[in-house]
Amino acid sequence: MKATFGEKVFYGVNYAILALIGLSCILPMIHILALSLSDAQAVVSGRVVFWPVNVTIESYRNLIVGTDVVNAFKNNVILTVVGTALSMACTIIAAYPLSRRDMYGRRFFTLAIVFTMLFSGGIIPHYLVIKSLGLLNSYGAIWLPGLVSVFNMLVLKTYFESMPLEMEEAARIDGCNEWRLLLRIVLPLSLPVLAALTLFYAVGFWNQFMNVLLFMNDPSKYNLTVMVQQMIRSQSMLQELANLQPEDIMNMTPETIKSAGVIVMLVPMLVIYPFLQKYFVKGVMIGAIKG
Repeated sequence: MKATFGEKVFYGVNYAILALIGLSCILPMIHILALSLSDAQAVVSGRVVFWPVNVTIESYRNLIVGTDVVNAFKNNVILTVVGTALSMACTIIAAYPLSRRDMYGRRFFTLAIVFTMLFSGGIIPHYLVIKSLGLLNSYGAIWLPGLVSVFNMLVLKTYFESMPLEMEEAARIDGCNEWRLLLRIVLPLSLPVLAALTLFYAVGFWNQFMNVLLFMNDPSKYNLTVMVQQMIRSQSMLQELANLQPEDIMNMTPETIKSAGVIVMLVPMLVIYPFLQKYFVKGVMIGAIKG
């Protein structure tokens, strides 16, 4: 069907707005990438905008040699992998029983969980609870408070509910108990939504900032986000890079080192996104709409 003039105007405005939003997101990243790959003199003279000048990887080498970025990267990986695995396991264990129509008190437990989505105790009670549990300066303080996202749990519950009852009945006739039904039938058929939720949790743990800043007292346990934030705030960063030779310090600026740190923090998630993006529509949208 041929689009009317009004529809063409509508689509044109939409495309223009989306293009502006896309550019506002990607241009700062391109600028930071160009800074990290440019020569220090070009950065100081202000000649770097969206394309690197006198391309060099010295800022990345100095970042690795002169800062604690390797340890921070390792901490980020531990936080993300362990936290995502624990969160996915607990989300599945919570969502599956609530999706069973014959569960006693199903409505009450669902409303009780949704209640926590609407109201929060705030930062100070949160800190006091973590302190009373003895979790300060441990990664348990990061993993436990965000162990189950109510939104993700509801999406997964809705997806489970959309599966046909006939399939479950056939599995039970063949001798499946609840665990075998979950592990052999339900989860293999839920790979799209599981992949999407895994990505949501992984991004959340990878970008953890406030909880690490609040609960970690030992700088050796900082993740990349906090380390980069402290690098950006530090006005004497070059003097703190004690592992570098004087000639190396002469060939770099704080802007190039900070930009390299931001790129190191962004790259892992940018690499993972394209592989899981195709599951978003199949997983999240179907899980959110059905039922």
